Amino acid sequence: MQALWMLLASFFFASMGVCIKLASAHFNPFEIVAYRGLVGMLFLWGFTRWKGISLATQVPLMHLWRSVVGTISLTAWFYAIAVLPLATAMTLNYMSSVWIATFLLGGAVLVQGRDAPIREQAPVFLTVIAGFAGVAMLLRPSFNESQALGGLVGLLSGLFAALAYLQVAALSKVGEPESRTVFYFSLGAVVAGLLGMLFSGVSPLRWPSALWLLPIGLLAVFGQLCMTRAYSRGATMVVANLQYSGIVFAALFSVTLFGDRLPLIGWLGMGLIVLSGIAATALRARTVPRSPAEEP
Repeated sequence: MQALWMLLASFFFASMGVCIKLASAHFNPFEIVAYRGLVGMLFLWGFTRWKGISLATQVPLMHLWRSVVGTISLTAWFYAIAVLPLATAMTLNYMSSVWIATFLLGGAVLVQGRDAPIREQAPVFLTVIAGFAGVAMLLRPSFNESQALGGLVGLLSGLFAALAYLQVAALSKVGEPESRTVFYFSLGAVVAGLLGMLFSGVSPLRWPSALWLLPIGLLAVFGQLCMTRAYSRGATMVVANLQYSGIVFAALFSVTLFGDRLPLIGWLGMGLIVLSGIAATALRARTVPRSPAEEP
């Protein structure tokens, strides 16, 4: 069931990407980040009041760290998009799943010893690597020596995204509900977006282009809630693998909505992503008992 939450989150995020593509002609990235966070905060404020969930938290520093690493990742990704080919920037950002799998496997080795975690988790780890290979086949990144700084920043965007996702799991372990976790991340996005707008400027809110900001915010919060639940209750390494499905949804939207053409290697990469996700889920279902490397 937790696999379905990550698939649903990926669909919401890919749909949000379509709206961002349409809104980017009228608003700069910092404005989109700020409005996305603001819509999410308003929605979650009403949702938590309806559900009777308090927004007060006993672990503000954990939420602060999640917001900081998430914002750094987002900012680094925007910079990478500005200086690198889009496919390259996206590929480097999607390395977050590889980082997560590496952190989990490395941590398990340190805690349990050298052999057992590698024996148990290596098959799932390999599915994550296979999924990333599918991403590379689908996006076909390019790179040259003059883009070394942008490449490093893009790599860091994936690293900090991995830290943010692991912090989501940590917040769940201390009992924070998904809505509260996403609310404080949305608050962090508003602050970061407003700070960026001090330098990038503010665009006028004109009808009907301003309407795109509403679905961006709602799809973002729905995606965050589903993703948070997946990382909170599912096997973290498997969820990290299924996160690649977002690039599959994005590619399908690109073909069906914008008329882009996908070469054979792209379709093969998409198939590899799907197969790696199925394999990771099947391997996780056969893993008994549950090991610490797969704990959220």
